This record gives sequence, structure tokens and C-alpha cells, in this order.
Amino acid sequence: MEQPKVSAQRAHRAPAPAEAEARSAGTDEADEQVSAPEGPRRLTDPASMRALSHPVRLALIEALSVQGPLTATQAGQLIGESPTTCSFHFRQLAKYGFVEEAGPMPGRSRPWRVTRLGWSMESDPEDGTSAGRERDLAARHLGDLALERQLERHRAHRQKSERTHTIWWVTPDEADELQSEIDKLVTRYRDRLQDPASRPTDAGPVEVVILTHPFA
Repeated sequence: MEQPKVSAQRAHRAPAPAEAEARSAGTDEADEQVSAPEGPRRLTDPASMRALSHPVRLALIEALSVQGPLTATQAGQLIGESPTTCSFHFRQLAKYGFVEEAGPMPGRSRPWRVTRLGWSMESDPEDGTSAGRERDLAARHLGDLALERQLERHRAHRQKSERTHTIWWVTPDEADELQSEIDKLVTRYRDRLQDPASRPTDAGPVEVVILTHPFA
């Protein structure tokens, strides 16, 4: 999502708040059909990972995920970039199926919307093939860039943020079960992200980032 994006992301997930080659190449599962924003898109191709690995493009995806359809001018006001810059990056994101035109607006306005809410990545660090190494490198770069943006927002809201840390002694099956429970918890209010009409009047966006890894 997962602007700032409301997301639950697992680094190099085999789910952030959320992930393929260009649509014309047809190498990404999500590229076969672009519809109204649904669940996270799974990125399997390094080309799409690299296309998203840009601060402005991540900021645009975050803004659209939280605010809904935006024109380049509106998005620029939110992320601190010029309309020209936003328009260029919107077109690049559209080339890889991350955004699409949202329909006509009065005048010459051209709003954009995300095609999917959130993204996840598929990579295998143990894949020693050339393609596997390329995919893992692209996934690690995008994952690190997205995570750093999330941590920056966490630091910026330190007085209103929560942090929990623990260590589990668990079997692989128990770890998978716990992760499944976490996924269900953090996606409890996903319908509100997809449907603004379902949000309580006093609701606001809260970003959730979950990290799990072996302790060593």
C-alpha cells in the first residue's frame, strides 16, 4: 500500500502495506487483466521491479493508494513534485501496468488510479541462475527502497507510533501459521482502503509494517 501507503509488507515475500514485465510482454500474472483496484499485485519479473524502484514512482503509488484517483497536478501538490514530473512518471508506471487512467474529468484534467492495491515480490536468493540472481537483486533493491520510505515515516511520527519487538522459538510450520495469522490481522480493514464510503468519519490512514526474519 500498501503513500503514505497503508501497507503490510514482508521483505522478499515468497505480502506493505504490497509485488512482471510490461503489459505488452505479458510476463506478469497481474498484467493479463487490469481492473478496479483489488488485492496486492505479485511482481515476478525484474523489469517491473526496476520500473517501480524510483522514489517519485513509489510516492505516486502511495498517494493514489491512500487518496484515490489524482491528476498529475494534484499528486504533485501531495508529494512535492511538479506536474510535469508526475505526468512523466505516471506514464512510466502505466507502461508497466501499475496505474491507469481513471476516466474523464472536467476540462483537460487527466486523473490516474492504481490498478491494484499494494504489491509483493517473488524471488529466491538460492536460485543461482542468471535470471534468478537478476530477479533477487531487483527485489532486494525495491524492497530496501520501500522499507526505507516506511521507516522514514515511522521516525517522522515517532510520538504517535507504536513499536513491538519479540523473538519466537518456533518450528517452520509454526512460523508459517503465525505469519498467516498476522496477514489476516493486518488486512482486517482492507475493504476501507478499497471503498472510501466504508470508512468511519473519524478514521485516518495508519501504516502497518511487519518484518519477520531468522534471528542470527
